[in-house]
Amino acid sequence: MTGMKSPGQKMLMLFSGRTHPELADQVAEQLGIDVAPTKFEDFANGETYVRFLESVRGSDAFVLQSHADPINESIMEQLIMVDALKRASAKRITVVTPFLGYARQDKKHRGREPISSRLMTDLFRTAGADRLMAVDLHTDQIQGFFDGPVDHLVALPLLSDYMKGRVSSSEATVVSPDAGRVRTADRWADRLSSPLAIIHKRRDPDVANQVKVHEVVGEVEGRTCILVDDMIDTAGTIVKAADALVEQGAKEVLAAATHGVLSGPAAERLQNSRISEVVVTNSLPILEERQFPKLTQLSIAPLLARAVSEVFSDGSVTSLFEDP
Repeated sequence: MTGMKSPGQKMLMLFSGRTHPELADQVAEQLGIDVAPTKFEDFANGETYVRFLESVRGSDAFVLQSHADPINESIMEQLIMVDALKRASAKRITVVTPFLGYARQDKKHRGREPISSRLMTDLFRTAGADRLMAVDLHTDQIQGFFDGPVDHLVALPLLSDYMKGRVSSSEATVVSPDAGRVRTADRWADRLSSPLAIIHKRRDPDVANQVKVHEVVGEVEGRTCILVDDMIDTAGTIVKAADALVEQGAKEVLAAATHGVLSGPAAERLQNSRISEVVVTNSLPILEERQFPKLTQLSIAPLLARAVSEVFSDGSVTSLFEDP
């Protein structure tokens, strides 16, 4: 069954781009439907063509695409899908981006820089999106960039429940790899009932992805440290943070992040690092050559499916994250 009808005869339809079809299939399975059939073509000059093979008129359309490598192509493909849905008379279009591209460019650090994440949300709105759904945005303020409802999902329950089975709360210390992730780490510490530590670092503003760790603030000696972040890209920050923790006497270092971007040397760095296990979700596809023995990947398909179902039935997405 391609779609799901509500008692009021609304029709839920799930569409997937080509970046991460496995995740879309998992979400569709959770919802008890099929991903809507879609034809994709790439013209010789690199342009993308999209056509839906079933009527979408009056549907509640959810367009799922993770912005993965090649990131600009995956974004453009999703924009074209949204435009096609709008022109085919879909009643409501929700853009589902488990990982939103350009989310790190959310403010100007220096003059003459763009705020690219605002441009991203404007593009989706212009294309015809009525609603945006994302998992663990780099900063909460991005919710205000989109002129419409934003469902900001969090993977903390999924990741923290895994860690509870991995290490006792009495032995764990949650560690923020930098000052910008303190709020995230604080939520982790509350959920695990564990103490919090912070690593102070300084970046070179003229060299991308280069960091220098300065000091560890908090008690980590003899404890299992859980480094938490929203994403792991080149892994330079988190590997240096792990080195600092071990040098301060940490018994074991684990790493947890929602998005496993794993660019460039990340896989090799993490496998050769002092980190015992790296836990991420499947918000992004991880190619076989980027996988490594220390990596554990958890599925966010149940979370996305529940959120889609709540939006479709006019329920509460917030209730998914409220403590009993």
